[in-house]
Amino acid sequence: MAWFDEIPREEIDWGPTIDEAACRDGCRVCLDFCRQGVYDLVDGRVRVVRRTACMVGCSHCAGLCEAGAITFPSLEELRKARPRP
Repeated sequence: MAWFDEIPREEIDWGPTIDEAACRDGCRVCLDFCRQGVYDLVDGRVRVVRRTACMVGCSHCAGLCEAGAITFPSLEELRKARPRP
């Protein structure tokens, strides 16, 4: 998203959250899918370890999660962060 180019990534509230109660760690689809290194295994469970590595606007892993355990901020929240001229 080009309109975020001038904002430091750490200042953009975008990235996944895992509902630990819903997550079926055995599937690991998110871990296998994400090439940005957002997820990793921690004590044998999939966890978000590098939230700011997530590409702004990407939420494909949530769509792949059969358990529905992954959520993202709403696109409306993301739009509010867009710099205005």
